[in-house]
Amino acid sequence: MQLSKRVLNRTLLARQHLLERSTLSTPRMCEHLVGLQAQDVPPPFIGLWSRTVDFDPDTVSRGLDDRTLVRITLMRGTIHLVTPPDALRIAPHIQPELEKVPFRKGFNYGAMVGLDPEEVRADGEAVLGDEPMAAADLRAEAAIRYPDRDPGAVSQTWLYQLPVLQTPPRGRWRDNSRPVWSRVQPWLGAPLDPDYPVAELILRYLRAFGPASTMDMQTWSRLPGMKQVVADLGDRVRTYTDERGRTLYDAAELELADPDLPAPVRLLGWYDNALLSHQDRSRVIGETIAPRSFGANVSPVLIDGFTAGVYKVFVKSGTARLRVSPTRAWTKAEAAEVESEAAALLAFLEPESAPAVEILDPEADLRP
Repeated sequence: MQLSKRVLNRTLLARQHLLERSTLSTPRMCEHLVGLQAQDVPPPFIGLWSRTVDFDPDTVSRGLDDRTLVRITLMRGTIHLVTPPDALRIAPHIQPELEKVPFRKGFNYGAMVGLDPEEVRADGEAVLGDEPMAAADLRAEAAIRYPDRDPGAVSQTWLYQLPVLQTPPRGRWRDNSRPVWSRVQPWLGAPLDPDYPVAELILRYLRAFGPASTMDMQTWSRLPGMKQVVADLGDRVRTYTDERGRTLYDAAELELADPDLPAPVRLLGWYDNALLSHQDRSRVIGETIAPRSFGANVSPVLIDGFTAGVYKVFVKSGTARLRVSPTRAWTKAEAAEVESEAAALLAFLEPESAPAVEILDPEADLRP
């Protein structure tokens, strides 16, 4: 069965809870999505607000404080907001890939080339110990132990080599404090779970992002061997093809979404998983946005399920301005819906500031 781009779009949005906001709790949403990308502080809050009815940002802050949520380096080598069980069972799959990074010639211009990885790891374990440590303190220790090397590169190497997570206060609602790192086991009081099957992880990916190709799975996870993983899943997956004839896999028990379902306007956070978790992103990133790149603080606007613009928030002198740059011409109805959703997002992000939504001419620069 061949699937159109619109079927893939509506199915992705339905499984991401972007067609209709969900009543799932914050931890359950994190588990369903297999984490929310969180290398910056605001995006997971925007992602949860876009997907959840009456989202309360304090649920994230409390979760980080009581350790029912954690921020940890996982898929694609980036920080994700996940539950502790997922931290413990996903990290063992990701860690071997992370540990390969620092001793390559391309890492910080070869800053670690020539050092023994095991000796560096042992030093990192001794430095980090069982208590959280600020990134600045890690660099200071690196400078003492490796005076002829870049201390930033050494401390970053330790963060790749050791299973670590970020502890509060960074990651709480509107708290962009400098990172403080802890080894996973001391913080969560439990060891990593190396027995969690990667096939189960990929099946969960399909339930949140499928149908998907093996290249999509690899893009999301950065793990090798996806063809074997699919084979291991056997009849737990079914197959389709896309419009280019590529094989797509999906969880066998799930249905596809109706391509005619209405898709409300959604304003996502930068680096939202819905945009980054496929090798072929055309199911959500429309052709009009291909020349643009999403970066820090520059975020997508979805209209009829596809990216049709970008936005950025500026706060100054008691006013919060959300500036939107369309990537195609919008109808009056589309512009009105974007303005309404943008005003609601501003009320969530900056409740103390006077809101102002500015819809610019297509392709206009977002900068004031």
